[in-house]
Amino acid sequence: MFYQLTPVDKASTATSCAEVQEMNLKSRWQDWVALVAGLYAVLSPIWTTTEASATWTMVGLGALLALAAAWSVVRPDAVVSEWTHVALGALLVLSPWVMGFANLTGLSWTAWVTGAVAVVMGLWALPESRSEHVRQVTAH
Repeated sequence: MFYQLTPVDKASTATSCAEVQEMNLKSRWQDWVALVAGLYAVLSPIWTTTEASATWTMVGLGALLALAAAWSVVRPDAVVSEWTHVALGALLVLSPWVMGFANLTGLSWTAWVTGAVAVVMGLWALPESRSEHVRQVTAH
């Protein structure tokens, strides 16, 4: 069995890459908002009163949220990344009670707000991510 290789049309490939970049930068603003929320959570122990377990919780969950958001920016068809935003956001919302730092008002509010933002942005971007995933699957 022999296969004939066909030449790649560089112009169409360049257009496809440009379209993907344009989508990454423009249409998925929700992922950029989730990225900023994650970075804010990571940096929040710098300007809020904190203790060791609270700091590690915020830095860890914030870093994971920022990484998941970056994943969504790079791969707009990765539906699981949007669910990851939702899950990490829920963990951030619950973390002041679970990790015992609900008495630290500034850090608690930061966890609640950044977590809520992550949940809302993940759910908001989910339909776009699903349609992009379907488009990618049917294109191949």
